[in-house]
Amino acid sequence: MHQSDIQLLVLDIDGTIAGKSNDIREPVLRLIHKVQKNGIQVAIATGRMYQSALRFHHMVESSLPLIAYQGAWIQDPKTQTLHQHLAVPKAMVLSLLDYFETPDLRSLLSVHFYINDQLYVREITPETKAYSERSGIEAIAVGDLRSTLTTEPTKVLALSDDTELIGSMLGSLQEQYTPAELYLTKSVATFFEATHPAANKGLAVKYLAEELLGLQPENVMAMGDNFNDLEMIQYAGIGVAMGNAPEEVQQQAQWVAPTVELDGAAAAIEEFLL
Repeated sequence: MHQSDIQLLVLDIDGTIAGKSNDIREPVLRLIHKVQKNGIQVAIATGRMYQSALRFHHMVESSLPLIAYQGAWIQDPKTQTLHQHLAVPKAMVLSLLDYFETPDLRSLLSVHFYINDQLYVREITPETKAYSERSGIEAIAVGDLRSTLTTEPTKVLALSDDTELIGSMLGSLQEQYTPAELYLTKSVATFFEATHPAANKGLAVKYLAEELLGLQPENVMAMGDNFNDLEMIQYAGIGVAMGNAPEEVQQQAQWVAPTVELDGAAAAIEEFLL
């Protein structure tokens, strides 16, 4: 793989280019802008809501569509063109909700529905409040989430500070649903996420590269830090995992960068693109 083949750099946000500060660190941003001047295009691919990711898209001065909700929502902020929107089928949403609301789980989980790029919750829990502040989004409390389902959600998220619970829940739901029914993942250790089966960052990056830009995997470098980044790390000619990524994610990458707090994304750009 010759580094000069890379024409597209795809970046996850949280844990990759933004750490505790919830902002892109200056050395990372400087190098992102430097590779763009050299003719490499940059795109954002995140599990975040579209409106929550826009700030980062503008900071990196991307001219490409923004991949949000793990790829369920791909929209060009310049033209407002919505290239892709894949919602979670209503029957699947209802059965997930039944699972989340079993007596032993109900009090332990904050459940989030994302509909038309708005966040709906049963109630505002401390976890939801922290999430809203970090993403700069107002959560809308509706009591029974079933009342929102006149429109199918783009994404369903269950949130708990109990990381073991999230892990075991992911395991048991992966046994209940095939990959053809739902895409299930963890974006951070406390977030269980469900999207449409064709919504993952790997397929979204493939669409961006191959359909929109006429590129091949060997022209793409992708960087991420968690399980929801696996597909794009595997797809890209150069797949980079952050030093703060789980071991299983690091094993799938060609290169492991330093952690986000050590500006690992800048180190990876130096290594491969400059």
